[in-house]
Amino acid sequence: MNFKRQIIKDYYLHDTRVENMFINEYMAQAPGDYVKVYLFALMYADINVPLENSIIAKQLSIADEDVLKAWSYWENQGIVRKHYKDAADKYHYQVEFLNLRELAYGKKSRQKKAEKVPDHLKNLMDNGTIRNMYSEIERVIGRLFEGKEPAEILTWIRDYNITPELAVYAYSYCSSHRNNNKCKYVGAVVKEWADKGLTTIGHVEKYLQENDNRHYLYKRVLKALGFLRNATEEEKRIMDTWFDQMNFDIEKVLEACKKTTGISNPNINYINSILKAWHSSDNNSGRGAQAQATSPTNPSNPINMVMRSYDEDRARNEAAAHKRRQEVYKAIPRVKEIESEIRKIGMEISKVMLSGRDDAKIQMNALKNKVNYLNGEKAFLLTEHNYTIDYIDLKYTCSHCKDTGILDTGERCSCFAEKLKKASGND
Repeated sequence: MNFKRQIIKDYYLHDTRVENMFINEYMAQAPGDYVKVYLFALMYADINVPLENSIIAKQLSIADEDVLKAWSYWENQGIVRKHYKDAADKYHYQVEFLNLRELAYGKKSRQKKAEKVPDHLKNLMDNGTIRNMYSEIERVIGRLFEGKEPAEILTWIRDYNITPELAVYAYSYCSSHRNNNKCKYVGAVVKEWADKGLTTIGHVEKYLQENDNRHYLYKRVLKALGFLRNATEEEKRIMDTWFDQMNFDIEKVLEACKKTTGISNPNINYINSILKAWHSSDNNSGRGAQAQATSPTNPSNPINMVMRSYDEDRARNEAAAHKRRQEVYKAIPRVKEIESEIRKIGMEISKVMLSGRDDAKIQMNALKNKVNYLNGEKAFLLTEHNYTIDYIDLKYTCSHCKDTGILDTGERCSCFAEKLKKASGND
């Protein structure tokens, strides 16, 4: 007995199979026109019908050069391969669509010896090190993680063999020193350090010391103030005046730092006011009338009043956000459950990454899709109950400096001058 299946000649009646890996991992971040080019050409590839780039451009109403850019983009992503008829002609080629599952889990991948995850990394999740690292990074950057960020951080630990402490340090360094705490940017800095063999904080600081001795003067001052971060550009400019113009040595500067004992929010401006007073008092002990007038311990000092007002703004706004959050939790209990589930999934993703399982990538994609679904459900619930999507987020009195008085560039925010004017009684 022979079997025969009816052949459908009209390509409009065919189905084009698109791999879920393409949808989950490539489509979302790709430019829209590039996705259109990929899918349109894939349809013709499935039915084995020749197609020119010029026809694709005409059918999709885009420029010919955009089609060429699309194929270069997908080639760089590693999911298509160009086959040139003439090596000298870079504009005419055949495009081969690669099987994404085969790329990730095919014979070559299965035969490739799996990278061994060091035992100490496998234990990091169980003993709370990774969890503590995540919490500390979120505290440093002042926001919750975005998308794949927790998983990306683990790849740095695994691929670059860095310590969790260095991951925290990198975020702190990039936030304050380079004004950028986005995951990709921080990852690039970590890779740069790792390429130089710098895998611990000690390694990095030694490298920075050798390349910038002044950096370590900054670090000593900030450490004396209780800050485990790098100096902003504005802070460095101020400290440079102490060493270069006022000719103070580090010991004298550290002596000034001790004057901030008991201050709720010590900062460089406090120290600057003390050192400026000492410098102008012509070898005075630092306890003269001018120093007393500018001392940050003086509650009537305008700068001290301004900084206290920032503390009050932050405390008030955090309390308001907490109140709104509790309001929403009471009205929509499911929102609290969703936020708890999302954080648990983040920890699960980390565990999967460290597990070394053959299906780790599939499991992680499934978990990430679940997070996306939960975020969508949360947004729907909020809007259904007449709340804005950002209703439970922390809202700042000044969105530019986030109620600190200092911009990301290290400069004073415009609101600082307004507060100082009010504190000085010059309304």
